[in-house]
Amino acid sequence: MMFQLSRQTVGRHRSLYAGSFVALAVGVFMLGLAATTTAATIAYHLPASATIAVTTLGGRDTPPQHVRVALANADVSGLQTVLSMVGAICGFITVFVIASTFAFAVASRRRELGLLRLIGATPRQLRRMIIGEALVVAFAASVTGAIGAQLATPLLLRKASYTELAPVKLEPASPWVPLAIAVGAGMLVALLGARSAARRAGKVAPIDALREASLEPPRIGPVRIGFGLLFLAGAIVMLSLIRPSSGDGAVPLAMFTPMVMVLALTLLAPLVVPVIGRLWAAPLVAWTHVSGRLARSNVVAAPRRSASLAAPILAISAIAGSMVLSLSFAADSSVAAIRDTVRAPVVVTGSAPVADPGVKAVDAALPTEMVRIAEEYAQLEGIEGIDPAVAAQTRDLGVLDGDLRDLTGQTVAVSKEMARFEHYRVGDEIPVVFLDRTPAKLRVVAIVKDAFGVNPSFMIPLDVARAHAPAAKVERTFVIPADGVSPDELVRRIPNAQLASDWEASQSEGLRKGNQLGLVMLLGPAALYSAIAIANTLLMSSLQRRNEFVTSRLLGATDRQLQRMVLWESSLVGAVALTLGGATTLTVGILIRHAMTSGLTDVPMTIPWNILAPIAALCLVLAVGSALAPAAYLLRSVGRDLVVHQAD
Repeated sequence: MMFQLSRQTVGRHRSLYAGSFVALAVGVFMLGLAATTTAATIAYHLPASATIAVTTLGGRDTPPQHVRVALANADVSGLQTVLSMVGAICGFITVFVIASTFAFAVASRRRELGLLRLIGATPRQLRRMIIGEALVVAFAASVTGAIGAQLATPLLLRKASYTELAPVKLEPASPWVPLAIAVGAGMLVALLGARSAARRAGKVAPIDALREASLEPPRIGPVRIGFGLLFLAGAIVMLSLIRPSSGDGAVPLAMFTPMVMVLALTLLAPLVVPVIGRLWAAPLVAWTHVSGRLARSNVVAAPRRSASLAAPILAISAIAGSMVLSLSFAADSSVAAIRDTVRAPVVVTGSAPVADPGVKAVDAALPTEMVRIAEEYAQLEGIEGIDPAVAAQTRDLGVLDGDLRDLTGQTVAVSKEMARFEHYRVGDEIPVVFLDRTPAKLRVVAIVKDAFGVNPSFMIPLDVARAHAPAAKVERTFVIPADGVSPDELVRRIPNAQLASDWEASQSEGLRKGNQLGLVMLLGPAALYSAIAIANTLLMSSLQRRNEFVTSRLLGATDRQLQRMVLWESSLVGAVALTLGGATTLTVGILIRHAMTSGLTDVPMTIPWNILAPIAALCLVLAVGSALAPAAYLLRSVGRDLVVHQAD
């Protein structure tokens, strides 16, 4: 009976649930696309020539396992990693947006729910009705999103094939399991998002049916406050872990901590939004008087509604802003590390002539790969064959422990970060298999400092690298001019040579372009989804204000005054959300910069305003436009009705 009622109420409130339908359908589309593409990478059968078969070491509770490790020219793990991150971000924003839209839907129907209570409906029945409505919307939206994902999968696979992330041709796999997972995730997301709204619906009192004004309760529940404080404490703990000792883990922490902070701020938003709203409204009220005062009153008097409207803007601004700033500061630290590590004034792309009389030292390292074997896994690692005596002249190897003079025979020098992560010490032996399928045990003779882009995580003797990878070619060479020869003269003499400063600049540019591509892949779907969610939420809010506009017109307000009120109200909501998102971004940015630049000097600070400013501007434009457009339509409709009423 209650499910039948849920179907009827969804049909009667189609405009109210349209936003939830679109938001969930897009979310399932994103999740389904990630799932079907991941299934294609899993179903891809690697040829034997593109893999190396090894046996893991095994541990106390894990027996040795036979595994095949894909070589770089057939490795699709990069695409799998990106898809998992995209799925995590889209899944988070989906839960977030659906919870906000359902909360708004329940708040907009307070009088209706009070009427149902007045005629005998129990709180449990109301909760079941809201859950039923969520299931009705979720099923239709999930199926729609899954069908769209299946249709778009071949196009995505064509775009992803033969790229750096997937250097092979990927074909669609059986879609039933990944799409079933996506549909199930959509249904689960809807239930999670509607659960708190259903509980709130069950608390509506019968007296609410007799109220002309839809006033919200002045306080939020202790459970919500408790969870908000719990997530806030978790976010603070995660922020405290973004420090120099975290190493490469600082960047993932900086990317995912904002999600926890957003959850905390959203739960506590009814307490925070009025305070920040009053601060932003102070100059607005002094400038506009009536419309600004009305906008402030609406934002402050309905904190739950304001919080629901601000939620998608807060989510995308905090997550996108933190990710953009983190990657920019990480690039700054990498550029500084390259500058501090390279000692040679000349860098040659490819190999350089060793016999040139104008050359004093040539560091022609040989890049290759090996499979590193651990207890529970085996992993392909990039390595470099070096002549330690020459390399020590052209770059700062920064020996922290051991001695590079011992880098002869079956030995290896390991970077500080890798040694910390794998607990390697000088004297340890690392089981490996080279590209020619030769197994070996490399003894650790030195731990060197990290220098991304210059020193790899593993360095072996040059003759060992050449013996196991005879086809490997030198990619870049560090050159020191002979005494009396200037670097500029050597650059003119040697083909493909450039000054080290120019090479460092090109490395910086390439790194930032790679970061921008990563941002597009990670944030593109989430940003599109958030834009739809922002527009949906504001449209839902504006379309429910017909009675409010009628009352205001009867009291003497003009269309222009009401339009200005909507303009300032939506601007206030956007400003509050961007303030909270900006504070999160700033906090994460300060911590990640400290963590990434520790031990470096004269690190540049690049704040990508060309990305951050458009994100903020787009959020405000969407918020204002999505509020003004339906408000203008409603005001025209209200105006016509009032004219007809006065004529009668």
